[in-house]
Amino acid sequence: MKILSGLKKELILAMRGYYFYVEIFMAILILILFLFVIPENFNKRIDEYIYIDMPNEAKKIYLDGIKKYDLDNRVETAEVKIGGEKKTVELYETDNAKIHIMNSYEDMRYMAEKKSKPAGMIYLKDEKLAYKNFLQGYESDRYKNIVKVIHIETSDNLKAQIDSQIVKPQFENMKSLSDRDYYLPPILVFNGSLMGMFLIAAYIFIDKEENVIKAIAVTPDPVWHYLLTKVLLMTIISLFSSLVIILPIIGFKINYLLLTILLITTGLFSSAVGLLLASFYEDVRQAFGAVYMLIMLMIIPTISYMMPSWNPSFVKLIPSDAMLRGFKSILLCENNFSYILGMSGVYLMAAIIIFLISNFRYKKILA
Repeated sequence: MKILSGLKKELILAMRGYYFYVEIFMAILILILFLFVIPENFNKRIDEYIYIDMPNEAKKIYLDGIKKYDLDNRVETAEVKIGGEKKTVELYETDNAKIHIMNSYEDMRYMAEKKSKPAGMIYLKDEKLAYKNFLQGYESDRYKNIVKVIHIETSDNLKAQIDSQIVKPQFENMKSLSDRDYYLPPILVFNGSLMGMFLIAAYIFIDKEENVIKAIAVTPDPVWHYLLTKVLLMTIISLFSSLVIILPIIGFKINYLLLTILLITTGLFSSAVGLLLASFYEDVRQAFGAVYMLIMLMIIPTISYMMPSWNPSFVKLIPSDAMLRGFKSILLCENNFSYILGMSGVYLMAAIIIFLISNFRYKKILA
């Protein structure tokens, strides 16, 4: 009962400070961005800039071929800024590209060299179509080889060969997230789980400045009561702010029992880490370097999450990597209870161990 009473007191005190409202404000701001700014699926069409160096009759035939794949089967115009001057060009929009037909070779080359845009030239060589592509220098050898061979066969032949290939999924009934939902796991990790790490450190530093922690030494309540109420407070705040984001966006399509379990255990873990971190420093300024390094470390799995092709083995050792995979599994409605519960158990055990170390540290400080 003393823990609940202390937690209620901490919650009231937190609501009087601005850190609590910063967390709620950030959750509401993220929610607004996801609902009204970030589209459910991004437009993945690439802007391409092409110059066609062919006689007018041949050029017309080629453009008629592009027009067949245009979304509305008509030619539009667009303005392209070339060296400070706006020029009007023809625009064709297909399923995966916006093709700008440039008026001159110089304009096309300007877009490639100055604007770093995909650009190229199509011309006739020995009465056959030839292609000149401009690369930016960072392309992989695999991409360069594809560019070299892609035009050897006609588009129809390549399409026929691709369509004839048999593709078998590794897993049946695989679900996928929309582009917007794909960004929710990193948000849950940082706003819902890891934010508690930094907020609890901030609260501890405030209490240190106001000599609250030293006053605890002369009270009958053990130090771990005070520390536990702080951890539980941060966990409740992170859980609430995460649900503020998830409920309006996802609705009731996911398993909220699993989500709540993972949010609570990861919140306990991150709060315990913040508690231990704060025990080594007297104020925020002293802890800034350590906090910054910790943030950078936790960001690394997010980079791997956004770019799956970059996935070194050491990333899996960083705690936020498992958090990302766990939240993604829940959003995909995989309902893998053993996986989520096992992961949550690991975070809970780690939180308990770190909390016990923190308690030892604070008792030593107050001795």
